Amino acid sequence: MGPEPTPAAAVLAQLEQLRADDLPTHGGRTLAYVYDSGVAEADELGRQALAMYGGTNGLDPTAFPSLLRMETELVGVAREMFHGGPDVVGTVTSGGTESILLAVQAARDAHPEITDPVLVVPTTIHAAFHKACHYFGLERVSVPVDPGTFRADPTAMAAAMDEHAGRVVLVAVSTPSYAHGVIDPVEEVAAATRERGLRLHVDACIGGWVLPWADVADPWDFAVEGVTSLSADLHKYAYAPKGVSLLLHADAALRRPQLFASADWPGYTMLNSTVQSTKSGGPLAAAWAVVRYFGDSGYARLVRTSLEGTRAVVAGIETQEHLHVVVPPDSTLVAIGTDGSCDVFTLSDLMLERGWFVQPQMGFEGAPATLHVSLSAATAASVPDFLTALGECVEEAVRRGPVVVDAELRAAAEAIDPATLDDDAFDGLLQVAGLAGEGGTIGLPEHMAPVNALLDVAPPRLREALLVAFLDRLTR
Repeated sequence: MGPEPTPAAAVLAQLEQLRADDLPTHGGRTLAYVYDSGVAEADELGRQALAMYGGTNGLDPTAFPSLLRMETELVGVAREMFHGGPDVVGTVTSGGTESILLAVQAARDAHPEITDPVLVVPTTIHAAFHKACHYFGLERVSVPVDPGTFRADPTAMAAAMDEHAGRVVLVAVSTPSYAHGVIDPVEEVAAATRERGLRLHVDACIGGWVLPWADVADPWDFAVEGVTSLSADLHKYAYAPKGVSLLLHADAALRRPQLFASADWPGYTMLNSTVQSTKSGGPLAAAWAVVRYFGDSGYARLVRTSLEGTRAVVAGIETQEHLHVVVPPDSTLVAIGTDGSCDVFTLSDLMLERGWFVQPQMGFEGAPATLHVSLSAATAASVPDFLTALGECVEEAVRRGPVVVDAELRAAAEAIDPATLDDDAFDGLLQVAGLAGEGGTIGLPEHMAPVNALLDVAPPRLREALLVAFLDRLTR
C-alpha cells in the first residue's frame, strides 16, 4: 500500500528539507551541472511556464498544437543563429544526451546496408557519444587529439575515416569540448567528410548559446559546408529550466531516419520524433518563454558577462603559484592543472568546504587530472571571491601534500579484470575505495579526495565498473 495522505504544506516543508543538502542551483557558485543567468525574473518566468505546461504531453502534436508551434519557433530561432538555410529542420529533445543519441541513431539507420557501422570522433568528444554507440551497436573509433591544443586532428580523423571506409556512418566534433573548452577545427574536418560523402555532427550542446555572440575566428556551424547536424542545449547557456535541447538537421531527408512510427499493434499508431513518447510540454514551454524573454540583445549581454568572467578567472589562475590553465579556452569552460605540489581532488574538497563546487576530471591517456569550471553569467561578479578561495585552498592543499595511492593498491587496481568480479568482490572493492562503510553501507564519504585519487589510478574499465556497482547499490 502507498503512504498515508499528507497535507500540502507538510509536503512542501519536506521538499525544502530534502533540498538542504543539495548543491545550490543559483548564485553562480556551482561551476558544473547548473547554469545561472543571475536574472531572477527570467528564472521565475521559466518556472511559471514549466508549471503552466507541466500537464501537457508532446506525444501527439495535434492534441497540443501550442507545443508544436513553440517547437517550430525555437527551431526557427536556432536555424538563424546557426546560419542554417531554409531546409534546416529541428527537434526539441530532453537534453544534450538525447540529441546526441538521436543524431547517432539517425545516421546509423540511414545506412541499413552497413551491418557493422562506425562512428569516428576525437578522444575529447562527450561521453554521450560512447553511450550512443553502446545503445545502438556502433563501433566507436576515437582519434587522438593534438596534444598541445587538445583539438581534433583533421589529418588523423581523415585517416580513421579511410581506415574504416565503407563502415563510417557519422563523424562528430565539439564546439567546444567539455573537458577543455576548445573548439575543434570544424572546417578542416568537414572538408574530409564532404570528400568522402559522410555525415558530420557538431556537438554544440554547451557552446550553442554562447558562440553566436562570441568572437570566434572560424565558422563552426551550418555556415560550414558539410555540417549535416548540430545539437545545442537550451538548459545550459540559454538559461532555461532543465531539461531541454535542440537537434537540428541540414534537411528533412537527413532527419527522416530519426522519426519512428509503429502501427503493428491494436492501440494508437505510435509516432515519435524523439526517444521519448510521452514527454511533458513543460520544459519546451519554459525554454520558449526564457528565449523570448532574453532575445538577441539579452543573450549578447549575458555572453559578454560570462566571457569577461572567464577571462578574469584565466588571468587570476595564471598569477597563482602551483596552478595553470591547461589550454586557453574558446568559450566559458576552463580546465585547471597543478604543478604536482598539490592535487586537484584535495582542491575540489577544500573549495566545496568554502561553498564552491568545482568538478575534478580524472587523468586521461597520460594527461594528469584537472579541475573543470563552467562560468555562467551569475558567476562573473564573484570571480574575485572565487580566486581568493582558490588561492587559500591551494595553500592548504600544498601544506597537506598530494594524496598518494599505495603502490601495491595501484598495482592491484591495474591488474584487476572487472569482467571476472562477482558481487561480493565488488562489495569488497567499494569498501577499499571508500565508497562503502562497515557492513556494506553505501554512501559518499565526507572527503572525496582519497576516493577520487584511487579512481584516478584505476584503468577506465575498472573505474566504470566500480562506479556502476556503487550506483547500483546506492539505488537499491
